[in-house]
Amino acid sequence: MIRSAVAASLALPVGLAPVCNELGISRSTLYAQKAALGRPGPSAKRGPKPLVADGELLPAIRSVLTDPPFLGEGYRKVHARLRHVGIRADRERIRNLMREHGLQAPGRPRRELGPRVHDGTITTTMSDPMWGTDATSVLLRNGQQATVFGVYDHCTCELMGIHAALVADRFEAITTLQQAAWKAFGSVEKGIAAGLKLRHDNGSQFVSRAFQAELRFLGMESSPSFVRAPEGNGCIERFWRMLKEQLLWIQTSASVDDLNQALREFQDHYNQNWLIGRQGPRALAVIGQDFLGRTQAA
Repeated sequence: MIRSAVAASLALPVGLAPVCNELGISRSTLYAQKAALGRPGPSAKRGPKPLVADGELLPAIRSVLTDPPFLGEGYRKVHARLRHVGIRADRERIRNLMREHGLQAPGRPRRELGPRVHDGTITTTMSDPMWGTDATSVLLRNGQQATVFGVYDHCTCELMGIHAALVADRFEAITTLQQAAWKAFGSVEKGIAAGLKLRHDNGSQFVSRAFQAELRFLGMESSPSFVRAPEGNGCIERFWRMLKEQLLWIQTSASVDDLNQALREFQDHYNQNWLIGRQGPRALAVIGQDFLGRTQAA
């Protein structure tokens, strides 16, 4: 291909664009073909040559892997053992060679206990009430770490109970659950919360015998989320983010008692004034009254 083609009829040189238009090809294609014709063979890797070529390094890697003091060693250990015998090569180069030839250490198979994708919804209506419970941590001013337990209503989006403690055990989780029962039903009698589900993760506090026994006593149904799937408890997880942004990250408490006082005040403020987008947006106090009215009418 020549940049200045000669028109047969006029015997005058013309530009490349009219020729490409006439032939129905793009100029970029023409330039690419022209470059390919004049391009030399594949160029070697730039930079200094390695001290040990791949043809020599690969057998050395195989020898380390076939007679190691331990089984299943990875590329880091191979790199170290090669250095001990005087073979110096870049660690990432060893890793790439092992990957290309299938010599990497086998990984531990992952145990799947449930779907990896949360493909449903946990927001509920009045026909299927659900609460969510979880725990998060916060640092006090004296350097101690406190754990905050909460119970969240998936239907009205209210914070039903919240409690902080220095010991994050099952009894503190039960205390928060009882707070929620008192707020919703005015009692912690047997079967008072019959028909209500409690979504929780697989934390030791929530799967303990004492906590599960308290659920059965109140009449609640345990609804554990999938392992390694925090979106299954996403309602209260989203609340934790809001709580940290609005309180825990901007106000440091001197003691766990001060923290509990701040949490109670925030609970009242949140339940009265926080706006929920999927409900209008409307304040939680309005949503709660509307939900109570629909429940009484039903």
